[in-house]
Amino acid sequence: MVTLRQGTTRTGGAAAVVTVLALLMTTACGDSDSDDAGSGGEDTQVSVAALPLTDSAALYIARDRGLFKKEGLDVRIQPVQQSIQALPALSKGQVDVIASANYVTFLQAQEKGTLDVRILAEGVRTAPHMMDVLVPKDSPIKSADDLKGKKVAVNILNNIQTLTLDAILDERGAGRPAYRQIAFPQMGAALEKGQVDAVHVVEPFDGAIQHDLKAKVLVDGAASPVESLPISGYVTTAKYAKQNPDTAAKFKRAIEAASKIADADPAAVRKVVPTYSKVKSAQAESMGLPAYPPSTDVRQLRRLTELMHKQGLLKKAVDPSTLVVK
Repeated sequence: MVTLRQGTTRTGGAAAVVTVLALLMTTACGDSDSDDAGSGGEDTQVSVAALPLTDSAALYIARDRGLFKKEGLDVRIQPVQQSIQALPALSKGQVDVIASANYVTFLQAQEKGTLDVRILAEGVRTAPHMMDVLVPKDSPIKSADDLKGKKVAVNILNNIQTLTLDAILDERGAGRPAYRQIAFPQMGAALEKGQVDAVHVVEPFDGAIQHDLKAKVLVDGAASPVESLPISGYVTTAKYAKQNPDTAAKFKRAIEAASKIADADPAAVRKVVPTYSKVKSAQAESMGLPAYPPSTDVRQLRRLTELMHKQGLLKKAVDPSTLVVK
């Protein structure tokens, strides 16, 4: 059996959602009369909902190295199991920012009118073996061509994993699989029991499944044509960005400074991840890490929106430059 079991994932039950949002609401309500307002009436206290994944490393580096404090910000971090869980709280102003926000989910919310999204800073982009398609050690599946019609586990259907893997398979002329939605922590057991033929999994689960089941890497999930593709970021609402331009700018600067550290020094990421997740230090040493862009590149974001449009995850093309906080 796969021994790694994370209690914090991108999926969770209704009870977990209620608990997380209750915490967010309590925090927000408690801060409503805060004395921390900065010049111009802006609040220097920022509530951030964050996933305990490698995507959020820059957030914790900024906190631990005093980059937020240097900007005069008091950043309060609330762990969530799935970025979409905090979407209602963000739309109601009960949380100010969502870190490690899955772009696909939030761009779709933008298009549907559910949320008027603004991107404060990039989170991560794909990098070699930060996520992989794994098969059992004795699997008859030997290449991407063999995945056609096979059951492949992804964390969320019609989202970043299906988007990227479909693009990889399309470029190779391979047929698409039949996706099954299975939470990351349960993917190892599902693969071991034969419930699926393959799993498309991110770190730290990727390395754990390879280690415990001797699973083989079939496809690098960051291969062409999705190499260096933006997949998550720090998002807020247009209303918050408009009402708090100085605070938003300070938060953006702190995150980008932390991302520069993460980009230049992977050891800093490997050191900080175990402090906010259940990843062990030894495991962090061998994880495949994503890329941490030190600045937001609209051209790279456009690659994502165009790919989403091409695959039908957006009904019309989106100009990401209109969504980025300058």
